[in-house]
Parts: sequence; C-alpha cells; structure tokens
Amino acid sequence: MKNIIVGTAGHIDHGKTALVKALTGIDADRLEEEKRRGITIDLGFAHLELTPQLRLGFVDVPGHERFIKNMLAGVGGIDLLLFVIAADESIKPQTREHFDICRLLGIRRGIVALTKADLVDEDILGLVRLEVEELVAGSFLEGAPMVPVSSVTGAGLDELRRELARVSAGVGEKNVAGHFRLPIDRVFSVKGFGTVATGTLISGSVAREQEVEVYPAGRRLRVRGVQVHGSAAGRAVAGQRTAVNLADIEPAGLARGDVLSEPGRFHAVKQIDCRLDLLASAKPLKHRAPVHFHSGTAEIEAEVRLLEGGGAMRPGSTAYVRLILRHPALLLPGDGFIIRMFSPVVTIGGGVVVDIQGDTGGRRNRKGDEVKARLETLCSGTAAARIALLVREAAFGMGMAELVARTGMGELEIAAAAAQAPLVAIAQPQPWYVDRAWMQAERERIVRTVREFHQRSPLLPGVARQELRGGAPVFVLDALLAESREIGAEGELVRSRGHKVVLKEDEEQARAKIERAFEDAALAVPALAEVLAKSGVEAARARSLLQILLREKRLVRISDELVFHHTAIARLRELLGRHKGERFRVPEFKEWTGISRKYAIPLLEFLDRERITRREADERVVL
Repeated sequence: MKNIIVGTAGHIDHGKTALVKALTGIDADRLEEEKRRGITIDLGFAHLELTPQLRLGFVDVPGHERFIKNMLAGVGGIDLLLFVIAADESIKPQTREHFDICRLLGIRRGIVALTKADLVDEDILGLVRLEVEELVAGSFLEGAPMVPVSSVTGAGLDELRRELARVSAGVGEKNVAGHFRLPIDRVFSVKGFGTVATGTLISGSVAREQEVEVYPAGRRLRVRGVQVHGSAAGRAVAGQRTAVNLADIEPAGLARGDVLSEPGRFHAVKQIDCRLDLLASAKPLKHRAPVHFHSGTAEIEAEVRLLEGGGAMRPGSTAYVRLILRHPALLLPGDGFIIRMFSPVVTIGGGVVVDIQGDTGGRRNRKGDEVKARLETLCSGTAAARIALLVREAAFGMGMAELVARTGMGELEIAAAAAQAPLVAIAQPQPWYVDRAWMQAERERIVRTVREFHQRSPLLPGVARQELRGGAPVFVLDALLAESREIGAEGELVRSRGHKVVLKEDEEQARAKIERAFEDAALAVPALAEVLAKSGVEAARARSLLQILLREKRLVRISDELVFHHTAIARLRELLGRHKGERFRVPEFKEWTGISRKYAIPLLEFLDRERITRREADERVVL
C-alpha cells in the first residue's frame, strides 16, 4: 500500500481541522484546550484509506501565528499540501506565511481547498479563486486543483477525495530502502507500556526489538513495540505516521526535535552550509544575524554567516550561507529548513542543507566565488561529482562509513557514484576511496623521498615505512607501494628496487674490522662505542656498517649496549644443549661460560626471550 503524508496549511479558523474530520471521521484536536478554544494549538493526526492501494496520513497544523513553530514541526515531512482557504475570508496573514513556508521547504504537490463554500455565493467564490490564483502564480500550486467544500453540508468532499487520489498518484514514495530516520514530534507515557515517541517516518524502516539511537544525545534504546496510524504493527516504513514504544527511558529523556535513527550511523552537527532563499518580504539579512532555525521537528537558535562576501543578503535573493547552531542536531544534505527572525518572529527564508561539515580541505581563505562553486557542486552536481569532491578534500581519502554519515546516501548509491568518479577504491572490510590525482602525486612523492634517502645514506637499505606514511592509514600506504614499479617494501623498510648497498674500500675494511673485534672477543665483548671508534671511518658510516652486519645477522644485538658475533651465540646454544632439562642459577651459568655477571645477566635475559631457557624464581631451566 502506498503511504502519503498530507499536511494542512492555512490561516486560523479557516476550517483545517473540521475538513480533516469530515474527510477521515477523526477529530485531530486532541487537547482539551484545543476543543475549548476551538483552535488547533499543537499538531493533530488522522488517517484515511482512500483506496485499497492508497493510505493518506493527515498532519493538521495550527494556523494561529503564535503557534507557527508547532506548524513547522509538522510540515517538514509532508508529501502533499492541502492548502485551506476559507471562502468567506479569502487570503489572510497566516495564509501567506504558511504558503511561503511550504514553498521554501520544497513541497512539490498540493491541492487548494476553499472551505466554508456554503457561506458565500458563486460571485464571491469566483473572486476568491482569482485571489488564490494570483497568490500561487509561479509556484508549485499554480494550476493545482481548487475544490470548494463545506465540512458542514459535505458538499465537495467527494470531489476533494478524487483529487487527493489523483494527485497522490503522481507523488513519489519516501525512500523505504534508505537509512532509518524518525524525527520526534510527540513524547508521552502510556500506562502499562511506558514511553512512546511519535513522528512521521521520513526514511527507511523500524521494527520491534530493533536498537535505535537518539540524536543528538547519542543514547541507544530498544524498540519494544511499533504502531502505524494507531494500530500495532511489526514494522513501520517511510511515509507512515509511526509510534514507537521505547524501553529504558522516561518521557523526560526525549523531546520534540530529537531524531531516532540507526546506532552509530550519523553525527549530530552544529555547523551546516546551506542554500538559502530570502523572502522578498524580508529585511536585508546581515552577517552574523541571529535567527530561529527550524528543520524536521527541531527548533534551534542559530547565527547566519554569509559565505559569498559582499554586504547584507538582499530580500528576494538566493545565496549560500553557513548556519552555526546553538545546539547540535541530526541533519543531512537535502534536508529542508526554515529561518525566522527573532523580533518580530516572522518567517524570512528557508532552503536546503548542502554540507554538514564545511570545507575539510584546510583552505580557510577561499574567496566567495570558490565557496559558491564548491557548494554548487554539492548542491546541484551529480552524485559522482559530490562524492569525488568530498574524497578529494579529505587528507587521505574517505571510507564508506564516513561518506554515508556525510551525505546520507546509501552504500550501493555511493559505490555506483564512486565508480563514475576519478577515484581509486582500496579494498578494506569497507571500501576506502582516494582521489586518483592525489594517489599519483603521493606515489611520486614517496619515490622521490626514497631516492633522496638512498643518496644521503647509501649504506642503509631503505626508509622506515612509518616515515613515509605522513599520517595516512597503513592500508593507503600499502596501496601506494603495491602499484609502484620503482620502489618496494621489505618488512618495515622501503627501498628502490634497483638499490644495492655497495661499500667503498675503506668501508669494506672497517666492516671487517668491526666484525673481527666481536668475533675475537667471544662472549666477553668490548664496548660498542669503542669498537665503532676504532673502525677507521667516521661515526655515521661506522653506525651504518654496524646496521649492515646486524641485518645480515653476522652480529646479534641482545641489548642497547651489547652486541655479539653470531658464532659466539651459536657456541652458547651448543653449550646449553648439553645441559637440556637441567636447572641452574647465575653462578652455574658464569662457571659454564667463563664470563662475568656484566655479560651473564643480559645474556640470560636474551636466552629467555629466545625460549632457550625459562626463568622460574631464582632458577632457570634449559628448554
């Protein structure tokens, strides 16, 4: 069954709630004060199965100017607008403001209901039609059905139902396969069940026993039960009015404006870059102007930062701006929003979220035209262009999880877009993408660094991998090295493939002298610094020659200060082999080897590490 959310809009007392009740049989005024005063104060909900294939969920919003923020909490998730104008009053102040809000939020389909048509004659009704046509000219409601109705007599209701069915056929359904997001518009407690949160499910689905996360608080909860349009269900999908019974939380722990979503999937943010349309009726918008920000069911104080330079933003214009929110919220690119002035509190503009982290490329001094070009790509570019830009701006590329969190796109959609972009995919548990041009430049940098290292240190075999990473993840460095024909990795070292250590004559002599000094000493080796000082070459080359001998395993280092010839260690192993299974102490070891305690203790610790011996209290056993 297709699920469509229909939202009412219009001036106070123009008959929105009465029309919803006439269509559905459900009184959307749920509060005693609403019934007593005869006006809608908060959001009301009703539903209607118009055909076996179509179910309409109605969100009845307040019309009074004092409750516009409540209206905004309900209008964000609607698919189709039921624009209500009373025939006996025509267009009034909140008619215009509600219309501006719906237009700014990007609603694409709607029907105009001329209520209280039984109170006027045909001439007045004709004049009202002309006034409405003039109001909606050039908007999404231009040419929309305009149906006179009476909630009292029932006149026009059948025609309105037919138009609702016809227009709904052209409305696309919300993304059931997308990531689960439920903006909360009501929280209450039900005796015997506990905390219940309701909202319009704008993406994905939610089921019983599913784990969810409350954004921005970050608390994880379990869904005990699900209701759709007031009836128990195993699962709710995008486009449905949904109630979830949540375990382990009191109603005070949730509030309108919170969002339930997938655990660990997204990040609540306080800074967003947006495309903003400023109403022609607004005053010029200055840099750092304070505003009320409304998106989904959230209302947050915010500050406007103009990004394109120049003076104040002119009424009736469109620009890219940054909004700094006082409190974090779960927002994703493509989310609509409204901004209202602080005083007087009136709607002045709205638009769409373009980026939720700003430029991560480290370029803080971009000019206005660069900012505009960047955000134009993120706002209007292809999916491939958007993904490529975000990956290019990241220092070492971006993984799939971060791209999902940054864009709100699905993994399959991101993979398809990346395949069309100039990117390289590195296989991990999840794909990691890097810019192809950056990959080439980074590979050239590494090759150049290795060449220069060999020139400076010809006696060393290569550069430590850690020195080449430059902060990049290990797997990115591995990918860079894997595709290079000029360099290769051997363990933790990287060298040019053609590099060989070639010793000069004096270096050959010094190398032999260093080795002979340790070989002749057996287990009573001389001080390392003394041997290197007597090698016949300067200290730096002597240390390099030592490293060569260690790498070739001609010498064995057992501590920072003690180095032995490999033959001495081999003879020691043979000696201990004749005592296999025996227990001994340090004095016995000294007696066996003829060495002092200065050498005995480090050698025994080395033998323990090599699992030739095992220490047990004050004794050791030969393994």
